[in-house]
Parts: sequence; structure tokens; C-alpha cells
Amino acid sequence: MRYELYYWPEIQGRGEFVRIALEETRADYVDVARLSGRGKGVRTMMRLLEDPEIGHPPFAPPILKAGKLVIAQTANILLYLGPRLGLVPKAEASRLWAHQLQLTIADVVAETHDVHHPIAGSLYYHQQKRESRRRAGYFTAERMPQWLGYFEHTLAGNRKGSGYIVGRALSYVDLSIFQLIAGLRYAFPKTMQRLEPKYPGLVLLHDKVAARPNLSAYLSSERRIPFNENDIFRHYPELDA
Repeated sequence: MRYELYYWPEIQGRGEFVRIALEETRADYVDVARLSGRGKGVRTMMRLLEDPEIGHPPFAPPILKAGKLVIAQTANILLYLGPRLGLVPKAEASRLWAHQLQLTIADVVAETHDVHHPIAGSLYYHQQKRESRRRAGYFTAERMPQWLGYFEHTLAGNRKGSGYIVGRALSYVDLSIFQLIAGLRYAFPKTMQRLEPKYPGLVLLHDKVAARPNLSAYLSSERRIPFNENDIFRHYPELDA
């Protein structure tokens, strides 16, 4: 099957968690909004969002089209793709566990975004700087250690002893942990430098995932959009205490 991924073409955002799963498995997919021509580009994505014929309309990208299916929400997309791309164990309990972890990662991503947009997404960062600085203090001092500690403990608790977070082999959750660590390193380099020695398992997992041939090739290609200050993970030095 050829998958169609719909996401904003200038940022990694939530779509990147889906994109790296497709890239790691060399899935046949097209990144619709990043292409030009008929039936492609951002306008096509917006038409999909507004299509009255879709029985289960998505609220926002990322969106995946798989045949007649139209699937939205990052964790939901990965729940669908996981077994089809070989990125989740076969047992139902393991699949639900992977989905639970992915939903938890989504919570971290949302909190990270809200550091630089604590009042409203419709306001610019410079319009909420004071509130952002206050929120960043709590996030870097309290929430980041809590989130990273949880994933470190979960990784160490995998009884399969594989070095991965779910089961014996790489899963989409491991790929998402890689992306989360990479994003936090970009947004909060000083904080991460201070915290990472406490979470050696996550650092090792990040490095192991990054070294996989398919993902490594993707990361060094033009297909990998650089982190930037229009994205979820943004680096504002004043927020990185």
C-alpha cells in the first residue's frame, strides 16, 4: 500500500513521529503537502480537512490516508501503522502498552509546546514572554525530570532485556522516544546537558535508534526538516535556565 501523509511542510511537529516510522521501515509513502502539482501541496491538505464527504473528519494534521481510510492524531496513526510496518509486538497487551506510551509522549509534546505558548496558540511568543519564562522554570525544574524519569524507569523495567522500551525489538515508541530526546535537546540544551547523566538508558536508546541505517540516512537527507522556531520544539535561550 502507498500511504499519503498530510502535514505542514515547514516544520517537523507532530507529523515527524509518523514520518520517522515510515522512513525507518522504508514504507511507500508520499508527503503530500511538501510536493507541488495537481493533487498535492498545502491546499490539497486543507481541502481534505474541509471535505464534507469524509465520514470521520479530522480536526487537524497529521493525517494519514491508507486506501479508503483517513486517520488523524499521531498516536492513532501509529496504532494503525505499527502492526503493518512491523513496529509493534503481535500480542494485544503489548500493542495497548505501546499505544499507552505513545499517548504519554503526546502529553510531553503538548507540555513542551505550551512552554512557549502558555496563554494561547493564536498569540505570538513575544506577546506572552513573561508567562513563558515562568512556565519554563516549572517545566525544566519539575516536569522534564518527571517525564524523563518515567521513561527511564519504563525502559529499565522491560523484562525482555532488549534495550528497547516495548518487547524484544524496535517499536514505534522507541522511534518516538528518539524524536522526543532530539527535540528536547534542541529546545533546552543546557537543561538536557544537566539532566541526561541521570537517564543513561534513554541516551543509549536515542543513540542506538539514530544509528540505524534507514533512519540515519533519513536524518542526513533533505527530507528531514531542521528544527526551527515555528515548530513545537523551539530554542529560546531565555527559557533554558
